[in-house]
Amino acid sequence: MKPSRLFSVGWQAVMEDAGHWTLPTWAILGPSRLTPRWLWVSSVDCAERQESPGKKLLSEKKLKRHFVDRRRLLVRGGRGGDGLSCFHSEPRKEFGGPDGGDGGSGGHVILRVDQQVKSLSSVQSQYQGFDGEDGGRKNCFGRNGAVLYIRVPVGTLVKEGNKVLADLSRPGDEYIAALGGAGGKGNRFFLANDNRAPVTCTPGQPGQERVLFLELKTMAHAGLIGLPNAGKSSLLRAISNAKPAVAAYPFTTLKPHVGIVHYEDHQQVAVADVPGLVRGAHWNRGLGHAFLRHIERCAFLLFVLDLSVPQPWTQLDDLKHELDQYEKGLSSRPHAIIANKIDLPQARANLPELQARLGTKAIALSAATGENLEELLLCLKELHDRHVAAELRRGRQPLRW
Repeated sequence: MKPSRLFSVGWQAVMEDAGHWTLPTWAILGPSRLTPRWLWVSSVDCAERQESPGKKLLSEKKLKRHFVDRRRLLVRGGRGGDGLSCFHSEPRKEFGGPDGGDGGSGGHVILRVDQQVKSLSSVQSQYQGFDGEDGGRKNCFGRNGAVLYIRVPVGTLVKEGNKVLADLSRPGDEYIAALGGAGGKGNRFFLANDNRAPVTCTPGQPGQERVLFLELKTMAHAGLIGLPNAGKSSLLRAISNAKPAVAAYPFTTLKPHVGIVHYEDHQQVAVADVPGLVRGAHWNRGLGHAFLRHIERCAFLLFVLDLSVPQPWTQLDDLKHELDQYEKGLSSRPHAIIANKIDLPQARANLPELQARLGTKAIALSAATGENLEELLLCLKELHDRHVAAELRRGRQPLRW
C-alpha cells in the first residue's frame, strides 16, 4: 500500500505516483478565486471512492449458518419474442414478399440438484425466466431465452398445493418448474397461395407462472435418533469432522447436521444428527414434524440412549412409538442401539439391566471420552454394507457422498 501524502492545493501542485489526474475546478477558475486547502489523500481512499455502492452478497459460509428446509417459490417462465411484419426491399425487385421472422421462445426455469448446496437458504422467493428476442427482417428468427437453473440440495420435494410433483433425490436430477412462452409468428409464416402479401404477425406468449413449495428432507445413510440432551451432537463430533453445537442443556441442536465418517477403503458414510424428539412429537410437539421428516430418508437408524438417567430402556420405547406414529414401519428399519455416557458411575450401574431388558446387544460407549467408539464404527460399516448390497439387488445405485 502506498503511503499517504500530505500536500497543499496550489496552482503548481505536482502529484507523484498518482497516475493520471485531470485539472480540478479551482485550477480552471484560477488561484485568486479560491483559498488553498490542506487535503489528506491516499491511494486507498481513491480506490474506495471508485467502487460502486451496492449490497454485498452473502458468502457461502454465512448462507450455511441459516438452515432452511421449506421455501415458497414463485416462478415465471420467460416471455416469447414477438413476430415481425415486414416485406423484402431490394433494388429492381418490386415484389420481394414477406420476410418477417418469428420471435424466439422464452427460457424455462429448471430446478437442478447440486451436491454442494446443503440448504434452501440460497433459493430466492421469486424467479423470472429470460425472455426471447423479437423476430427480425430477412426471415431472421429471434434468439431463444436462456434456461434459468435454480440450484437445490439433494432430497428436495417439489409440491404444488398438497400434490408432490417431483422428488429430487439424486445428484443431477432436474425438474422444469416453469415453461417459457412460445415465440410469436412473423408474417412470413402466414404466406399462402391465396395470400401472397400477409401483414399478420402474432405476439409472443407469456411464460408459465406457478407457485411451488420446496421441502427438504436431509439425505443421509444413518440418522441419530434420541431424546434431548442424549449426546447425539457429541457423538457426531467424535466420529466425524462435523461441528454441531454442544452444551449441557436440551435442544442445543436446532437444525440437522450431517457428518461424514471416512473408512480406509475410501467409503464414506453420511450420518445425520436430527434434533431431539420429545413425547408427542408426532402431534407436532417440541420440534415435531419440522424434523421428523428428515428421518424418512435415512436407510438405517442409530438410537442414542442416555444411560445415566433412571430406567434408560424406556427411552427406546418412546422413540420407536413416535416414529411409528409419524410413519408406520419407520422404527422397523435396520438399526443399532447406542448406550451413551458410559463414563458416568450411574451409567455403568444401569448397563446390565438395560442389556437384559432389550434382549439385544447395546453398544456402550462415551462420546465425551471416546471410549468404545471402534465398536460403533464397525457396526456402522456393517449396516452401510448391507444397505449397499440391498440397493444393488434392487437395481438402484446407492447414495454416494
